[in-house]
Amino acid sequence: MTAQMVFTNRFFHFYILQSLKHCHMDAGTTKVVKDRKVKGMVTIDIRRCKGCELCIASCKEEAISLSPTINNKGYRYAVVQNDLCSGCTNCALVCPDAVITVYRIRPGKKPVALSSTDAKEIVRAAMQSTQNPEM
Repeated sequence: MTAQMVFTNRFFHFYILQSLKHCHMDAGTTKVVKDRKVKGMVTIDIRRCKGCELCIASCKEEAISLSPTINNKGYRYAVVQNDLCSGCTNCALVCPDAVITVYRIRPGKKPVALSSTDAKEIVRAAMQSTQNPEM
């Protein structure tokens, strides 16, 4: 081994160790789960998925894989490990059948509980303000 190869290997190991300081291992898997400000939650309509694997190729976090079982059309469908998802929406953009929906979640924020009557009142107020603008 040359001196340059030794330096490169040491630098590579140092880089890996530094990047793993900000990560933790997901229980039961060998994949690294990064701590992020925004996480993703992906839903896939498995009844319509044809298993084309375009979403798997586009996922930079390797959060999508094919299921070992088949759907009602006879295709192996895509499944997501949401702990690894970053919410980048690449999978939804390349899906030819539009069966993928990506939701971005901010872990620090708490969800707001609204009842259906509260939501209806908010929508009515918004519609009235657009119909009768104050001048």
